[in-house]
Amino acid sequence: MRFPYKELSSFCIVILLLSFMAPVQSAKAAVAVSAHSAILMDEESGRVIYEVNAHEKNRIASITKIMTAILAIESGQMDDKVKVSSNAFGTEGSSLYLKEGEKIKLEDLVYGLMLRSGNDAAVAISEKVGGSLDGFVWMMNQKAEEIGMKNTHFSNPHGLDNTENHYSTAYDMAILTRYAMQNETYAKIAGTKLHRAPNSNEQWDYVWKNKNRLLTQLYEYCTGGKTGYTKLAKRTLVTTATKNGHDLIAVTLNGPDDWNDHIQMYESAFKDYKRTEILPQGPVADMKNKAYKGHVYIKNDFTYPLTKEESELVKVKMKLLKPKKAWEDKRKIPEVVGKASIYLDGKKIGTRSIFYGESKESFKQQSFQSSWAEIFEAVLGLERNG
Repeated sequence: MRFPYKELSSFCIVILLLSFMAPVQSAKAAVAVSAHSAILMDEESGRVIYEVNAHEKNRIASITKIMTAILAIESGQMDDKVKVSSNAFGTEGSSLYLKEGEKIKLEDLVYGLMLRSGNDAAVAISEKVGGSLDGFVWMMNQKAEEIGMKNTHFSNPHGLDNTENHYSTAYDMAILTRYAMQNETYAKIAGTKLHRAPNSNEQWDYVWKNKNRLLTQLYEYCTGGKTGYTKLAKRTLVTTATKNGHDLIAVTLNGPDDWNDHIQMYESAFKDYKRTEILPQGPVADMKNKAYKGHVYIKNDFTYPLTKEESELVKVKMKLLKPKKAWEDKRKIPEVVGKASIYLDGKKIGTRSIFYGESKESFKQQSFQSSWAEIFEAVLGLERNG
């Protein structure tokens, strides 16, 4: 097959699927919370649906332990036994009442950490995984930097008010939770209502009930989270919830009515926002040019939470490489031949690579140093029911 190169050099096709000139609508949920800082985030896309003082640095109390838990899980040592040190045994505040010299599996310590907020478990975990408490704190801050927690600094593994330089933000804690929830083990532990662990010193087992009342009693759609409280931080809470396949993350800092804050945020978002597939996985339709028609596809779909009003304000722009004469030999066509950029009311909300070949072909990263063809524009007026 020969490509019409002269035509492609001035290649500019505009596909107008549907266009609605609707006024800009607010993307914020109509809620008011008791918390000083709060955020509601879509777990899949990272979209912030609601926020108040979300980037303000605050003490965070025991929601710190989300970081402690994910580092323990990622260490690959969950089946190892941990000997409880005198340092862990003597930790103040909420406790699993571990005994000095007791041996307990790291996995059980993480359950006790998340369900009962054991500060003794936090120190035992830090000494096992980090080699020392200080070594573990270094790991915590490295992980925070790695995942984009820009306004966070950890100085202990439990969140007690015994250090000054220990803080985060509602936004950063949502980022951490979003990262942690990608780990199946973490998601399972955070969503466990009751855990039984063997006690090496006694005839009876430890039995730990989750302190997260949103999970155990108050909200049927809650899937996990972590509670927190200190005199200086006040009540802090991170939870997750899922309804009809829509996964959300809520964080409140210094929230005197945090249970209801979270329920209100969730209910408002589940009512007003719907996960909407903007770009489907598979072949890209409506390609007019013979070089690409029937030969390009999107590997991963793009789904985003939208209100009915916002669904009319989505635009997708596709940029494709100018085909080269050498492409007459299909073996010389790069796998990645373009990219799709998705906009909501003029603001970019995501991108997807455009691949050449069949949908089953594997991904291979390519550079975009070649010159671009002109832009495909598709103004997508999505159906009002999302």
